[in-house]
Amino acid sequence: MKNYTITIYTEHKIGLLTRVVSVFTRRHINIESITASESSLKGIHRFTIVVKLTEETVQKIVLQLEKAVDILKAFYYDDSQIVYQEIALYKVPTKAFTKENQVEKIIRTHHARILEIEADYTVIEKTGHQEETEALLADLQEIGVYEFVRSGRVAIVKPMESLNKYLESLATAP
Repeated sequence: MKNYTITIYTEHKIGLLTRVVSVFTRRHINIESITASESSLKGIHRFTIVVKLTEETVQKIVLQLEKAVDILKAFYYDDSQIVYQEIALYKVPTKAFTKENQVEKIIRTHHARILEIEADYTVIEKTGHQEETEALLADLQEIGVYEFVRSGRVAIVKPMESLNKYLESLATAP
């Protein structure tokens, strides 16, 4: 089993998220992350779902998703076929910054940045792969983390030919 990123193009309709997730739930498949956003085409939305499955199972899921009403097309990719990132936010105590610049060193080492500084807390942002955001979390645990949140994966597909042709067909469809 390995990570696969499934991209699903849909019309923008209420209840689609429930129907998409139910395909995975019925098969007892855990979703590692999910994001939803507009696509590059007006009126078309995109779900990006990460799952850990065999290729055979992910193929079946994609076929089942495409049979659903209001789902225009679904694709799946392994990690080598996409460029992807996640974003993580960390809320840490501001008082920790007085400890011999320990926090600043951690931030620089992980190529993170400070978003906001308040009297009680500081918010740090890190973009990268899950392993990178978790590594920063582990280092920040030493000084204390009040809050941590990580987004789902956002991904851009490397092989352009099939996706471009498909998106063009949507744009020119009656």
